Amino acid sequence: MVDLAQETELMKLNDATLSQLPEAVLRPRYDRARLKPGIVHIGVGNFHRAHQAWYLHRLMQQGDAFDWAIIGAGVRQYDASMREKLLAQDCLTTLIELDPSSATAEVIGSMIDYLPIEDSNSALIERMARPDIRIVAMTVTEGGYFIDPATKGFDPTHPDIIHDSRNPSTPRTAFGAIVAALRLRRENGFGPFTCLCCDNLQGNGDVLRQTTVSLARLADPDLANWIDANCTFPNSMVDSIVPATGPNELALAQQLGIDDLTPVTHENFRQWVMEDDFCAGRPNWENVGATFTDDVHSFETMKIRILNGGHQVIAVPGEVLSIKTIADCMKHELISQFFTKVAQEEIAPLVKPVSGMATKEYVALVHKRFSNPKIIDTTRRVAFDGSSRHPGFVIPSIREGLANGTPIEGLTLVEAAWARMCEGTRDDGSRIEPNDPNWNDLNAKALEARTKPSAWLEMSQFYGDLAVEPRFADSFARWLCFIWEEGLEAAITTYLET
Repeated sequence: MVDLAQETELMKLNDATLSQLPEAVLRPRYDRARLKPGIVHIGVGNFHRAHQAWYLHRLMQQGDAFDWAIIGAGVRQYDASMREKLLAQDCLTTLIELDPSSATAEVIGSMIDYLPIEDSNSALIERMARPDIRIVAMTVTEGGYFIDPATKGFDPTHPDIIHDSRNPSTPRTAFGAIVAALRLRRENGFGPFTCLCCDNLQGNGDVLRQTTVSLARLADPDLANWIDANCTFPNSMVDSIVPATGPNELALAQQLGIDDLTPVTHENFRQWVMEDDFCAGRPNWENVGATFTDDVHSFETMKIRILNGGHQVIAVPGEVLSIKTIADCMKHELISQFFTKVAQEEIAPLVKPVSGMATKEYVALVHKRFSNPKIIDTTRRVAFDGSSRHPGFVIPSIREGLANGTPIEGLTLVEAAWARMCEGTRDDGSRIEPNDPNWNDLNAKALEARTKPSAWLEMSQFYGDLAVEPRFADSFARWLCFIWEEGLEAAITTYLET
């Protein structure tokens, strides 16, 4: 446990200063100079460093997995800033675990390099093509897999996909880079690697296979067949609440005496569930708490529907009601009760329990995690990219509710609140800044839906045929009109009274 109120002299974080860090801060016990790469991870955000990189670090602390170190990578120019900051501190990261009653800090060292960010992705392709890389993992957000929202199949019409299919040696996307690297590996006789998706997608390994193989097929069907037959794409489920880093997080590290450019705060909960399907070997992650199972789907369904879906249940109203953080949303009596009622009565009955965890127990656990006041997770971050998150996390529960005859009123109210949010103002009149890659389209539909609610449901890329499902469409229209006439708080109150 560390004292976050202490005043200490700042120590620049790097390999040379590890031994000089405050005694209460855990640090690598292994010789980082001995580490050899085995994994390239694309998308080195806070979640990756607090989750997958931490699991590997814990193995290294046990004297294992020294040939599985991580090389970071990115494919967008905004990744360049993270690369610069991490390289300046030898790719070390301070993880600060925030429990309501205590805090601990640990410096992890499982990442050893970060590749240059290039339009051509040549450095990334070259590094993945070397035989020592046996796993290529990624966290690129749920909306980054070029999925057609209507069909859930691969979308070959995206400009980046068209570019990569025509320029396979100089791709723009992570998937194009993977295909290019696998082409070189096949030509050089180095064999395949495992592609490991760590994003919140149902069947995320299957989705990654679909995107990678489909892109390869556009330019080289033989290579696509080779990738499909030889590479593995295990499904996985990842879980931990990890806020974005801002001034508060930087200040916490400084209170510990650490000058870390990219510290990460996180809750005292992690879960990683995977299929054991790694064509070129893997670290012994099960020795540090990861779960390997053939039933990843049940774990991911529980997590995606209740936790990720639950995040939207509280973040969308929180944004409309000018509530800044998720913990503050849970302190708001109406929103807290709204989450519990929707999760217990409309989501949990459709979710199969997993070993050791009943669905109602999981709802209570998520409620507790969301309520952690030490985790400064903003409603804006959680409500971001609703055009990916609602189709992935909320709408499937609505569809199953309709099919099974279970209640959907609360979930429908969530969708009406999302339409209200995308109008671009809060109930107090303040402006909501654009918060979605499709914001312009969403905003236009939200404005039209003020007088014609069905306009919102006409976005078939998100709702499919739900616009013609009377139980959903009529309920949506009723809730959206109620929200505009009486306000969102009044709508939630009315729902809770039913």
